[in-house]
Amino acid sequence: MPSISTRQGDSGHTDLLFGQRVPKNHPRVTALGAVDEFNAALGLLRIHASTTEAAEVASHSQQYLIGLMGELATPIGGEDRYKGSHPQRIKAEHVAWLDGWVERLEREGNFSFKGWVLPGAAGVAGGAYADFARTVCRRAERCIVDLQTSGDELPNPEVVRFLNRLSDTLWLLARWEERKPE
Repeated sequence: MPSISTRQGDSGHTDLLFGQRVPKNHPRVTALGAVDEFNAALGLLRIHASTTEAAEVASHSQQYLIGLMGELATPIGGEDRYKGSHPQRIKAEHVAWLDGWVERLEREGNFSFKGWVLPGAAGVAGGAYADFARTVCRRAERCIVDLQTSGDELPNPEVVRFLNRLSDTLWLLARWEERKPE
């Protein structure tokens, strides 16, 4: 079995899909790393969630982020090649799925908000991990917007919409996790 340590990154460069090499601080690599970190944060939420709702959203979102990381690892001009070999992409249906979760959590949660929420103050690990994942999601979203404004666009307009909606969903899931039993 080949080693995970290829030493190809020792020079400070890494490969995108299809062999293009870029510096490790390239905006595309920064965005890719932020989404990878976000995926790990969702993993923490997934194993610490006390509700099936939070675990389900985390689990499905992790799968969607795999496709997003593939999109981010595809250099400009390689989109058609990526679509042909990797069917996973962020789609409008994923944004709609999150919209459904927002509607459900707001409707069934019967939340009342007063001022700022202090993550972790409720003493519920799942809520704190949802808030942590939300902040990492927002950073990933900012990195992708930075990528777009650097001139190295990500052609899929659903990506920013998806991350924006997912961070809203995570905020609601944190409150959902913190609810007191009735």
